[in-house]
Amino acid sequence: MDAIVNMAKPATNGTYVKQVMTIGFFFFIFGFVTWVNGTLIPYLRIACELQEWQAYLVTFAFYISYTFMALPSSRILQLTGIIKGMQVGLLIMAAGCLLFVPAAMMRYYPLFLLGLFVVGAGTTLLQTAVNPYITKLGDPARAAQRISIMGICNKFAGILAPMILGAIILKNSDGLLAELESLAPIAKTARLDELARDVIMPYIVLTIILCIIAFGIKYAHLPEITPSEEEQALNEKQKLANTGKSHNTAFALGFTAIFVTVAVEVIAGDTISNYGIYHGVRLDVAKSLTSYTLASMLTGYILGALFIPKLITQEKAFLYSSLLGILLTLLAVFVPGQTSIVFIALLGFANAMLWPAIWPLALHGLSGALLNRGSAILIMGIAGGAILPLVYSWLSHISNNQLAYLLLVPCYLFNVYYQISRTKKQTYHA
Repeated sequence: MDAIVNMAKPATNGTYVKQVMTIGFFFFIFGFVTWVNGTLIPYLRIACELQEWQAYLVTFAFYISYTFMALPSSRILQLTGIIKGMQVGLLIMAAGCLLFVPAAMMRYYPLFLLGLFVVGAGTTLLQTAVNPYITKLGDPARAAQRISIMGICNKFAGILAPMILGAIILKNSDGLLAELESLAPIAKTARLDELARDVIMPYIVLTIILCIIAFGIKYAHLPEITPSEEEQALNEKQKLANTGKSHNTAFALGFTAIFVTVAVEVIAGDTISNYGIYHGVRLDVAKSLTSYTLASMLTGYILGALFIPKLITQEKAFLYSSLLGILLTLLAVFVPGQTSIVFIALLGFANAMLWPAIWPLALHGLSGALLNRGSAILIMGIAGGAILPLVYSWLSHISNNQLAYLLLVPCYLFNVYYQISRTKKQTYHA
């Protein structure tokens, strides 16, 4: 059974489109603050004089917040409802962006990480609200298509974010590196302090935008999604049924699929700039390489929105995308030189249909309070984006940046196993 939209009358096509567009705008916003991390990594590595592994704490601080905030987010949504929960999430994100101001003034890396953690916490609450919202807002068979549209908004923001922020905080970056090498220690410190302050204005603007959106949500007239009376009667039965071994195993597999999927997305998007530098690409070019990964991912989302479920089911798209990810990873590892960077960027295309397909697969059969709780637990799997990039950094240290991408192969293999095991289970119960 699916949840129903709590509206006085059924939504017209025009109203439905406006609702989807509004949620799409939210995906654009947290796409911007998420994928800007790819530019923050080389920027903070220079400004705060970090080792490479320390720079990857940017992704760790942001994504580990999903683990800490996912279950509290579920509780908050039960108290506030989905719409007010979105407002709270946006305001928390704004608070995190504001922390960048004192962090930049002091050029203090731990405070930058705290700001990223708070932004991630707000994003967790927002995603816990909007992911099941867009999944249940319409025909279940088109859930992956709707999430693909959300992905288009998210990844379009991801293309713009590194370009916009990179042009502001890493302008003339090759000249900057040469300048820093020529300066005496005191002058170098002063120049790095100046560089750190370049991030203040962009994050003040982000803070203002997030606050405006948070207070403007009430004018969007978004409906609450609540379980029907029949679903409410079934909730207690679901709670008992969902404690069984079979359900727990299936949900654990869904959680792990989220974990590895976010990991491969983050590694492909946020390590590519440093990988380009490893292969001798100038920083002025490398700082925007994340945009290429996101552009290929955007292409995948557009194709998904067009062809799912018309030409291919979301389940088959998930399987074929995972197999493509294995192929592209092997090409990236074994093709020599800068050409391999192209295959890392193309991983965005392979990753595009993983996230949209997992949600309707993993949330199948859940509604009401169980839907919120299930969404929150799955959101915790986003911690894969915190942990596996650090594993990649460690592997690159003990081998090299190129061989370290072999880490992605078992991630994609797990997704292949996940889909095949689901297909066998459905065939068995048919």
